[in-house]
Amino acid sequence: MLIDSASTPDSTKSVGIWLFVPVRVVCDLGIYLFSDLMMRMHVAKTVSSCFAVFRQLYSIRWSVSDPVLQSLVVALVLTKLDYGSATLAGLPAIQLDRLQSVLNAAVRLIYQRWKFDHVSPLLKELHWLRVPKRITFRLAVLAYRCQHNMTPRYLTAELQQASNVGYRQHLCSSSSAMLGVLAPNT
Repeated sequence: MLIDSASTPDSTKSVGIWLFVPVRVVCDLGIYLFSDLMMRMHVAKTVSSCFAVFRQLYSIRWSVSDPVLQSLVVALVLTKLDYGSATLAGLPAIQLDRLQSVLNAAVRLIYQRWKFDHVSPLLKELHWLRVPKRITFRLAVLAYRCQHNMTPRYLTAELQQASNVGYRQHLCSSSSAMLGVLAPNT
């Protein structure tokens, strides 16, 4: 259970017959949520674990070929960077910049460049998107899969075209391909 800043961590909350002890950080499926929901802990843990992998890859970079090194970076670093990226939508630029530093370091490792070398042309050469665009792309793929029933039913049921929502059928947005998330039944 997450707590707000006014609560103290040692107070318990009751919901029905259950007692909960509030905590400041929760880890669910490897995604860390801080009580203010700014994802600082998740970003910090992701950046830390990616740079730990970079240190290991740096020690073997001369022992493997360039395509193998690139495959290792994609398999060991980019998967960590992309995991749970849908939860990172709307983060402040400072958090996204920290994740972008991981992507920049990956490019520099693959191309054996110095710390302050420009990486934009190298990102284009690898066909890699910058972190904000990666997040948008992952959300777009998720929405596409939901529209085409390629996701679990609980996701597909929550997403609906704007033209299918009763009160929006006579609006201009009904002729667009806009999607909406259904409100939970309460």
